Amino acid sequence: MTDSGRPGRHPSRFGVVSLAAAAALLAAGLAQSLPAAALPSATATVALSTTTANGGAPTGVSTLSTGWQTPWGITFMPDGRSALVTERLDFQVYRLDRNGKKTRVGEVPYTVPEPYTEGAGGLLGVAPSPTWNGKTDKRVFFMHTTQTETRVVRMDYNGTSLTHYTPILTGIRRGGDHNGGKIAFGPDGYLYVATGDALQSKLAQDKNSLNGKILRITKTGAAAPGNPFGSHIYSYGHRNPQGLVWDRKGRLWSAEIGEQTWDEVNLIKPGANYGWPKCEGTCNVKGMTNPKATFAPEQGVPAQLAVVNNVLYMSALRGQRLWRLPIDGNNERLGTKTAYYSGKYGRLRAVAQVPGTNELWVGTSDLGYGKDKILRVTVK
Repeated sequence: MTDSGRPGRHPSRFGVVSLAAAAALLAAGLAQSLPAAALPSATATVALSTTTANGGAPTGVSTLSTGWQTPWGITFMPDGRSALVTERLDFQVYRLDRNGKKTRVGEVPYTVPEPYTEGAGGLLGVAPSPTWNGKTDKRVFFMHTTQTETRVVRMDYNGTSLTHYTPILTGIRRGGDHNGGKIAFGPDGYLYVATGDALQSKLAQDKNSLNGKILRITKTGAAAPGNPFGSHIYSYGHRNPQGLVWDRKGRLWSAEIGEQTWDEVNLIKPGANYGWPKCEGTCNVKGMTNPKATFAPEQGVPAQLAVVNNVLYMSALRGQRLWRLPIDGNNERLGTKTAYYSGKYGRLRAVAQVPGTNELWVGTSDLGYGKDKILRVTVK
């Protein structure tokens, strides 16, 4: 199973290929995705008013940095001057400055990916402490897979190098895939952790399991106060969520890889059940929360989310495009979705808004050793 596949297909929608072979297919133009309008959506979108829909749109793209191998996460430091970027397969961490300068700062030890299947663990998300300053607060958090589990860890980062590896949340099951991986600090100062079902779908509905959930924890790894079940769990019923972002009203959105029919964007609320494995996409099952947008796999397999001017931007792996989804600021709905750069740059995963600007950094994925890029996308 890979992040481009679904159960019943061993192990992906396309079959097992090495990263090099996948890159060759892309180069040969054989992995083109279907046009954005080729397939219907199970979740209707609406035309929003001029006021809510005028958040701009991508107007230009350029290459910021080259020489990457499967970048998974891009997260800016609190000072906004640089971002930390994780590489999934070789568990390296780099500082990327706004001018495109790339500097290795260290690695996350004990990381064990499975390099011959796409998306199957390794070094995943990164989240600096909101009060990081490199002196009195050096804490940066990572999510990664080990030989036996998925875990959240803390390391010290002084602006130059990483030290003092310390696990803070362990015991999350790892699978050949479905390891989630995104971590991000919310406006409340707590760390949110997206976990996959580790290829054991029943875990998503099991409130005694950390898998198939969005967790909310303190910087020590304890359950955050006010969690709906008095545990680490914030929401449940997730299959493989990999995107977390907050809009200007402080609402949490998540991108999630579905099974064979629909991928999802969900509006996350405390204690809500998002349906997996009983529901995929929109359903009418009592107690289940429906997504706000869905994507057929040929257009989607969503990775991560960013917000610019109250518009969601979602990177797509199999869909090989960047999706624009305007948020209705007064209602819990999304407007008409629009695709950009379909098939032009291959699989897209890591995405982040550059603080204080109308700009996105977007990472390509799985193009081959040293062939991935970080793109700069201007929104106007």
